[in-house]
Amino acid sequence: MTGRPVVPAIISARIAGHVALEAQPSGEIAARFYGHSVALGKFSAAASHRAQALRGGLPLSALPSGRRGVDNEIAPLVQRLARLGLLEFRLGRSLRGADQVIIEPQIPDYWPRTPHLGGTDTLALSRFAYLRRRGNHLVLESPRSGALFRICDPNFAATLAMLATPQPLRKLRRLGGTAVIALLALLVDCRILFKLEGAHDGGLRPTEGNDSLVLWDFHDLLFHARSTEGRHANPLGGVYPYATSIVPLPAVRPCWAGTKIDLTKLSISDSDSALSTAKILRERRSVRSFDDRAPITLMELSTFLESTTRVRSEWTAPLDSTDGEPSLTYTSRPYPSAGSSYPLELYLAVDKCEGLDRGFYFYDAGAHLLVPIDVRAPELEALLNSAAFAMGEIGMPQILITIAARFGRVSWKYSSIAYSLILKDVGALTQTFYLMATAMGLGGCAIGSINIDLFTRMTGIDFYVEGPVGQFAIGRASGNHRGA
Repeated sequence: MTGRPVVPAIISARIAGHVALEAQPSGEIAARFYGHSVALGKFSAAASHRAQALRGGLPLSALPSGRRGVDNEIAPLVQRLARLGLLEFRLGRSLRGADQVIIEPQIPDYWPRTPHLGGTDTLALSRFAYLRRRGNHLVLESPRSGALFRICDPNFAATLAMLATPQPLRKLRRLGGTAVIALLALLVDCRILFKLEGAHDGGLRPTEGNDSLVLWDFHDLLFHARSTEGRHANPLGGVYPYATSIVPLPAVRPCWAGTKIDLTKLSISDSDSALSTAKILRERRSVRSFDDRAPITLMELSTFLESTTRVRSEWTAPLDSTDGEPSLTYTSRPYPSAGSSYPLELYLAVDKCEGLDRGFYFYDAGAHLLVPIDVRAPELEALLNSAAFAMGEIGMPQILITIAARFGRVSWKYSSIAYSLILKDVGALTQTFYLMATAMGLGGCAIGSINIDLFTRMTGIDFYVEGPVGQFAIGRASGNHRGA
């Protein structure tokens, strides 16, 4: 390193590659991407010209609010682009001008921060962090991180590989310039790296985070964060990514060859009961539109919850493989659960219910009661609107049930299969919801997309402690509902 010029560690903001900024003669600036356009506001001619520099990158040091002139106009524009997920950030530049690290935000409110690192600090790579190939790039990410890091400089990748074993900062500082130290600080802020305090165990599970994190296996937390909305910027939902390259599979699997035994003449017939199980199963439908002139009543909601999720009994028993310590508490409920763990909890976003105010509620399955939770109106609206969008409807569901899991209830016992078991529980509960809604003459619809970050903001609970794993809309079906 002696005698070589030092390249300053500059963090710059720039427009993502798929986004174009268009300035109108009126001063209006719009962002265009994938056929969409978002108005960003009206700006002076000087600010519009300056905004075009976002294609190459503007240093964040030039953007603090409070300045006068052009920079004072540009700062809120950059912040809005960041909230919309239309920005990426560049860290440093090599002497040849090539990118070293590109930071891709994964949550709307991400902003690069570089906390102070002391010379005596010891850093280690989080056990939730992973390097992988994406196209022709090497990316570093973690389900706990608000950003993904595209590693363009192989020397940086080598430094990161060293951090599989805890390393003192003074050693890392000798390996690179200010850009390396800035990257380490950014990764600490994103929980991809963490500091080891005092006497430590070499960075094993108990060192990193709290007890709730200790209970998570790597693949389980990754699947939870990447298969839901809110903590990643990947395409989500019905986007048909292979429509032009792969023929879709048929709805019914082609039959195996061999002797066939015809069962159609042995079909189950309905019993005299109007609510026979066979009849309910045949009549089950996903109802996506609801009759707001005659909403579901509080009495019906009570019956629905009591019949599907209320605790029927509770008992204590020792562990299977010990001499009785510690003991575990168990419950029995109307639907099955792996190991009688019953980790699922219900949170109700109520738009319309006769006898119940609009709001957000927790359902106490033990005492069979609702507890209102104070949330901001825009958050409640966002939750209900996202459900309507997922169902392809304009109107909100009358009641949206968010199924959340207390993850530690399962992972305390099970390893490697904990999250898989939780999703199986969600499937069992969802079918129970469908059958009860059908029996009661109500409409219901399971919803596949969930925003785990929105739930965290509404409840104040970390996404890895208790988070949404399913949703179900329920209400009075409209006369023209569609479903399957």
